[in-house]
Amino acid sequence: MKKFKIISIFTLGLILLGPSCSEDFLKPEPLSFYEPSKTFTTTESLNSALIACLRNARLDVYGDCPPILNEGFLSEVSVEGTTDKTGPMFDWPAQLLPDLNGDNKDRTSIGWFWTEAYNRIKYANTVISRINTPEWKSEADKNNILGKAYIHRARTYYHLVHHYGDVPLILEEITSVRLDFYSVTRESILQKCKKDLTFATQWVQTEAQGSPIGDVNKATAYHLLAQVNLALGDFDGAIAAADAIINDGWHKLMTDRFGVDKSDPNHDITWDLHQDANKALPENRERIYIFTGSETLTEDGASERIQIMRQAVPFWGGAGKNNTPSGVAGMSDAKLGTTVGKGKVEIDQVTKYGRGIGRLRATPYLQFDIWDDPKDQRHNSTNWMTMEQLVYNHPNLKADSDPWYGKNLQKYGADGGILCTDTIRSWFNWPHYKLYVADPSAAQPAGGYADWYVYRLAETYLLRAEAYWWKNNIAAATADVNAVRTRAGCDPYSTVDIGTILDERARELYYEEFRNVELTRISYIFAKTGKADYAGRTYSMDNFHQKNFWYDRVIEKNIFYRNQIRAPHYNYKIAPHIVIWPVPADAINANSLGHINQNKGYPGAEGNVPPLTWKDGEGEGIIE
Repeated sequence: MKKFKIISIFTLGLILLGPSCSEDFLKPEPLSFYEPSKTFTTTESLNSALIACLRNARLDVYGDCPPILNEGFLSEVSVEGTTDKTGPMFDWPAQLLPDLNGDNKDRTSIGWFWTEAYNRIKYANTVISRINTPEWKSEADKNNILGKAYIHRARTYYHLVHHYGDVPLILEEITSVRLDFYSVTRESILQKCKKDLTFATQWVQTEAQGSPIGDVNKATAYHLLAQVNLALGDFDGAIAAADAIINDGWHKLMTDRFGVDKSDPNHDITWDLHQDANKALPENRERIYIFTGSETLTEDGASERIQIMRQAVPFWGGAGKNNTPSGVAGMSDAKLGTTVGKGKVEIDQVTKYGRGIGRLRATPYLQFDIWDDPKDQRHNSTNWMTMEQLVYNHPNLKADSDPWYGKNLQKYGADGGILCTDTIRSWFNWPHYKLYVADPSAAQPAGGYADWYVYRLAETYLLRAEAYWWKNNIAAATADVNAVRTRAGCDPYSTVDIGTILDERARELYYEEFRNVELTRISYIFAKTGKADYAGRTYSMDNFHQKNFWYDRVIEKNIFYRNQIRAPHYNYKIAPHIVIWPVPADAINANSLGHINQNKGYPGAEGNVPPLTWKDGEGEGIIE
């Protein structure tokens, strides 16, 4: 097995410039190593520069308060759950403003999607601009590296235009200070992404040809091309891109047991598919692109834990959060043998389920509404945890001979009162099969070093299903949804619509897909085509910031926003214009020689000017 290790050229530079036995290391000459004209002169250095893109992309998902949480918050599947402070995002219209400090782990990491996107683009553009500098063994070798850079840049812009709409399009390495950027239309940026990804599909290696596990590859390019083609309304192109993966003879949906627990009859293929030890196995042919994190690589931060249990598991063990019917604290989230109160923990639940803080709070839509088949493996009692499966384990209960010690949690007392003191943060169910990542070195396990799916074949099927639905080929769309659905043990559907497809995505791709991005993409398609959704609603680009499918879908399915449920410091609220986020004010203000537009609905949009357009063809570039 060839697994990609994340070690950047910048890390290697630090190693090479480390202390020596001579005082020569004090001389300034070695600093020239960092000059791009001298650094990026070999094939190895350009490939290593791309690893900075990989590391940057990983941090969308890894670490505490990762940016991907916002993809759930601004959708139907979840909301912000940390109710103990005023900073986190509950009232989005009041809080999501252009001058928000959006990169504060105690509040929100939404700002990462702007600042780090352009860092990632910078790394890719360095390779693209210097692709002809090294002496290449072959044109194929050069184009493989160039194609990978195109993939990284295109994936970044695909997210940017569905978060921020029209944004600056930077296509070359910037070697001096520039303050003259202009917004470029979302549509033309996507056209440029399509062109680049088409090139990548022709030249980038497949995993079978030797592309390392954890690196982008040919299937990554095709999967992303399917998404971009959908965004452009090129539904035939999306189908063709998906076909290229589904029919390539290597990828397949995993339907037979495999991996570390394949002989354990208590588990199933759904469990196998999502265990960390199985994601990079050669027999896992559903994998398209994964982030690698199992090996403890420390030099460039790649050893960041995923901390997924901390984010998405309820704060079940918080002091006084879940009381027994006898009225005392019932839970401890300490490990086995830890002294807590009057005794030692004898029932260790934190090692198995993690010490969650309920930051990514699952909605009733995700927990209950979408599960329409009791045979669905993804929601059975082994794979999907309910609060009632936990037991009261606080050592004080045993010391005091409390009859509730070791018994299952109860939500209500004998008088009908709620025993949980914070039902937003500390009482909801979760997909254990997907969120469990062993974290043996932590006193309060949060989720350790693990591989994570970015793209896998199940999503490719659902992208193709959507493309067929837009083309009114309902039979083909239904067949693709059923390919994913029946693998999980469900009965097949007789027909589907876009709502059914979104429900299946929520069942299959929770904490994998960029849910907000995909909902926004679909909203643009509805507005551009005028096609009615499953509720008969139609939309237009003329008033997109005031009426759109994203807002209607979230209000329809997410009870927190629909009912503006009260959290301790805020009511949960969203608004239609938040389908597109505000461009950070500091980016606009610093750009004194150009003009970056603000999105409608936010302060500053009144000063907008017509955006520029990227033009394909001879003399391609950005034009008025």
